[in-house]
Amino acid sequence: MLDLNDKTVLITGGTGSFGKEFTRLIFKRFPNIKRLVILSRDEQKHYQMAMEFPESKYPSIRYFVGDVRDKERLFSAFEGIDIVIHAAAMKHVHIAEYNPMECIKTNILGAENVINAAIACGVSNVVALSTDKAAAPINLYGATKLASDKLFVAANNIKGKRKLKFSVVRYGNVMGSNGSVMPFFLNKKIEGVLPITDERMTRFNISLEDGCEMVFYALQNAWGGEIFVPKIPSYKIVDVAEAIAPNCKLEIVGIRPGEKLHEEMITSSDSFNTWDLGRYYAILPQKPIFNLEEYISYFNAKSVEEGFCYNSGSNSEWETIESLREHIKNHVDPTFTVS
Repeated sequence: MLDLNDKTVLITGGTGSFGKEFTRLIFKRFPNIKRLVILSRDEQKHYQMAMEFPESKYPSIRYFVGDVRDKERLFSAFEGIDIVIHAAAMKHVHIAEYNPMECIKTNILGAENVINAAIACGVSNVVALSTDKAAAPINLYGATKLASDKLFVAANNIKGKRKLKFSVVRYGNVMGSNGSVMPFFLNKKIEGVLPITDERMTRFNISLEDGCEMVFYALQNAWGGEIFVPKIPSYKIVDVAEAIAPNCKLEIVGIRPGEKLHEEMITSSDSFNTWDLGRYYAILPQKPIFNLEEYISYFNAKSVEEGFCYNSGSNSEWETIESLREHIKNHVDPTFTVS
């Protein structure tokens, strides 16, 4: 059973949507956590988060201004840390396309800095957040996150005899996160027109809390080198529009550069190394550091069919307009009403 009481935890990109929700859950479940360090380069977000989680009420919390590009700052921040959750990323597709080297510096070189600092500072467990766009990427953001995933998986090969595990969690669009479609449509509906890229477009759907649950699962269950993928439903973009504003006109604007019609989290090429663990899939390294037969036995893991592909367009589980409305009210905007 996972127990973070008396542990020291650091979250890179900790002032973002994930970091704030993960912080809320940590203090709810592990009130005796020794120290929780929030590392982020955004001073204003630090200020805003400290209003929600003040040190006077949460004496174990620490706010570190720092950038994953800054290796020296990471070495300082990671000193005495047991667990690192790596959530820092440059994630907006169109901004990454226009500023490619900035995306590479944060998402790839930043990942390498996190790995080196974790190895040098005696960290015992690192979980990195990935994205569905890292599977068969067609944009720079997805390509950098695929490279990041590869770095964290391979880091298990260079840790030596240290008791240190690196693993990755990969999931789809997070309801209500910054820049996601649901809050975007909620803001646009007052104009009476919702822009739709393509009527056929689909995406995977997960709540912030379920994304955090994946990280807790990885912290407790990873053996090192796994990319965990959740079994989650898909939705159609047009159904999100109908759920939020059925009286709005839909304006088809076309797929934007770097965007897919459907997202993947497991490609057919990954199927040879993918195992069904029940609630999650695990993509394992081609040469894992552990005994594969023992892993299969421990998790009662089942191999997926050769050629298996986990795609939002061919998913077997779908959100309905009614379920989307319920999710929006529960996870995005408690005041939401259909209009």
